Formats: sequence, structure tokens, C-alpha cells
Amino acid sequence: MTQGRERNDLQFLIITGLSGAGKTLAIRCLEDLGFFCVDNMPPALLPTFAQLCLQTDGRVSRAAVVMDVRGGAFFDRTVEALDELDTMGISYQVLFLEADEATLVRRFKETRRRHPMVLGGRIADGIAMEARRLEVLRGRAHRIIDTSSMTPGDLARRLSNWYADPQASGMTLTILTFGFKHGLPMDADLVLDVRFLPNPYYVPSLRPLTGNDQPVKDYVLKWPITHQLLERLKGLLDFLIPQYVNEGKAHMTIAIGCTGGRHRSVVIGNMLWEHLRGRLPSVTTEHRDVGRPPAPPDGNAAGHDGRKGLSIPYAKNT
Repeated sequence: MTQGRERNDLQFLIITGLSGAGKTLAIRCLEDLGFFCVDNMPPALLPTFAQLCLQTDGRVSRAAVVMDVRGGAFFDRTVEALDELDTMGISYQVLFLEADEATLVRRFKETRRRHPMVLGGRIADGIAMEARRLEVLRGRAHRIIDTSSMTPGDLARRLSNWYADPQASGMTLTILTFGFKHGLPMDADLVLDVRFLPNPYYVPSLRPLTGNDQPVKDYVLKWPITHQLLERLKGLLDFLIPQYVNEGKAHMTIAIGCTGGRHRSVVIGNMLWEHLRGRLPSVTTEHRDVGRPPAPPDGNAAGHDGRKGLSIPYAKNT
């Protein structure tokens, strides 16, 4: 008996198939779906790896490995390794990816990579040799995908439909606030500039506070233009996010920037989090620059009454 969990508690997926059919993309998609992934694993290590996954007390419950002809002579032991898994009573699935010859030749030419089965010969010869070598393994596949007419998004959706965890499926979202004075976030998928909103920096009592403080929130939200912005952003994100989910995107970062990243962007980020939480498996906020000292506005920053570059006493806007 295996110590720790039962043998059927592990979702164990073995990916193989023709070179150029999309195995690298598949392993990346599975990693986004929460699988612990290993690429180009020698078949002799497969039973040991599966055993190790079973001994992690649930920390690894979904694992995927890629085994293909890149393993050279080691790959010949693949069927033997699968037989050993059967003997050990470890449940697994074999996913086989393939494509027609014309598609594979085109993909190799586009990437300018040589086929692993031929050093200097024709790509078509390598494809034929590989197909013959994989015949037995293809016969043991639980699922076969022909990617000839599939886009990367098509393959990602297919894998998501088959292997996504029902309790954690869908896209995770990070709402990241920042200050333009401190640089754009490098990992942002969508950047929103809210520097046109009236700036709490011009209110001495609000300057040392942040958008997490109620007085700053009340100030930013008291302006009609703020509510117009929020309604438009909510509608935009309600439209965009399902489109990204349908494309198989696993994570999205929405970056919201103001001048210093302490006031307006924080308020807007928190409001969008309130709107989006519960609609996706995970929606988190990160206020990158909220701990920095207040930054003097630049020439593009909105003044206290919403007009550029003006510093108008707070009392005149109440």
C-alpha cells in the first residue's frame, strides 16, 4: 500500500505525441490549470515520480509529464514504464497529440527548428519515422487530439474543458494599482490611467492618507466624473473578462495608475475589486506604491477641481 493518500487520489497525466503537434503548449496550459508539470521526463523515472507525488500528503494532487522522442534511447522504455504504473495500481491517462504531415512541416519551417528524428534530412522523413515509433503508444492513449486545424486558443480551451479543476476553474484576476511616477508595471495586461480625476493630493488633510482611508475614498467618489468612470469601467470589464476566459487565459492583471499610486488609483482599484469579486475564482488587489511618500503632481495631474495644474482650496469645492 502507498503511504499517505490512496493511489487513485492522484490525477496523473502523460502527454506524448508527434513533434510540432503542440505538446509544449499543452504542458503550459496544464500548468496554468494547476498541474505540477515536468517536461521531457525520462520514462525510467516515471514510476518513481508518480510515487513521490503520492507521498506529498495532498500537496501534489494533479501532475502532468511530457515524454517524447527527445528522450532518445530512453524513450524506448515508455511502454515498460506504463506497465509498471499498472502493476503499482497507479491510475493515469495518456494524452496523445498529433497533426497531419503538411501542418507539421509548415510549423517546423516557421520555427526553423530541425526535427528531432533527423539531423540533416527532410522534415517529412523525420515525421514518418516518429509516427512509426509512436504507434504502440498511440494505441494506449486515452485521448487523442489532432491539432492540425486548431489555434493555440482552441487547444487551451479543449484542455481546460477536459482537465480544469471544477472548484478552481476560470481565470484569476489581479487588480494592481501604481503611480506613473514610479514606472509602469511590466506584467500588466490592461493599463488604465485615472490621473484626470480630481486629486486628493491638493487637500492638505488628505495628502498623508491613502485610498484605503475612508476620507480619501469619500473625496474621490464625491465627483460625478468618478461615478461615470466607474460605470464605464464596470461595463468594459464585464464585456472583456468573459472574452479572455473563453480564450483560455489563466490570469489577467489590470493595472490602474495615478500620479503617485496612493490616492485615486487605490480607490478605483478597490471599487473594481468590490464589483468583480465572486465572479471569478480569485480576484485580488495589490497596491504597489501605496507605501511611498506622497508624490508632487506633474503637469498632467488633475487639480483639485478636476482641471489640470490648478490648486484650489478644498472649501471652494464643498
